[in-house]
Amino acid sequence: MAADEGGLPPAELDEQGLPEVIDQVALARLYGEPLFAMPTDLYIPPDALEVFLETFEGPLDLLLYLIRKQNFNILDIPLADVTRQYLAYVDQIRKTNLELASDYLLMAAMLIEIKSRMLLPPKKVAEGEEAEDPRAELVRRLIEYEQMKLAAAKLDQLPLLGRDFLRVEIHNDPSVHVRHPDVALSDLREAWMDILQRARLNKHHTISREELSVREFMSQVLRTLQGRRFVEFEELFDTTRGPQVMVVTFIAMLELARERLLEVTQAEAFAPIYVRLAYQPA
Repeated sequence: MAADEGGLPPAELDEQGLPEVIDQVALARLYGEPLFAMPTDLYIPPDALEVFLETFEGPLDLLLYLIRKQNFNILDIPLADVTRQYLAYVDQIRKTNLELASDYLLMAAMLIEIKSRMLLPPKKVAEGEEAEDPRAELVRRLIEYEQMKLAAAKLDQLPLLGRDFLRVEIHNDPSVHVRHPDVALSDLREAWMDILQRARLNKHHTISREELSVREFMSQVLRTLQGRRFVEFEELFDTTRGPQVMVVTFIAMLELARERLLEVTQAEAFAPIYVRLAYQPA
């Protein structure tokens, strides 16, 4: 393998005649494939390589940019420096876009005219009046343009439909009647029972302690049975005094039955239960 002039061996060629080299020596990559030589049919138009660093919306915009960039007083514009910079920019755009340069050439002619009027002796005016400044009309137009430009920038910062937010549209047809579902009687009953159950759970209970004597209730049962042959079992309980009294009364009856002081009888199965004294008092 022979070496080239630089002392490096030439790259080996594959079946298609392309050099088999590593990716680092390729000039570029096209669609993922290494490119080792510049295409012979590649054409790049000169306009495609132009770069515009600043864009202006018109002659007034360019003139205001030159004044603000160099911190010139807009009420005392140094027309010589501004006009020189302005003409340099116009010469650049005349090479590419002559139609666009026509508007800028009109402003350049106005600047030259104002400069020439400033070099001439001022016109005579009446005593007590100041001579008219040839730059006054240009300054007025520049101030008005700057105010409109700032106002446009503030308006552009406001929320814009389609850019910053979207409008939501809801179609409401008043002719469509909304039919509410029917409530069944069973659903209404279940809802009412659920309310009652929750009400019982949230009810406040006051618990009080009451001391009841079984012996005292035993005496009351004996006084109730005295002089009577039979008393129905349910008549011995006072349902108006609460479950505590009924429990103690039932315990008192069991104690009396255990001491054989009363008898509990029943004529047949499922018949009423009666209670009577087991002895006859003298």
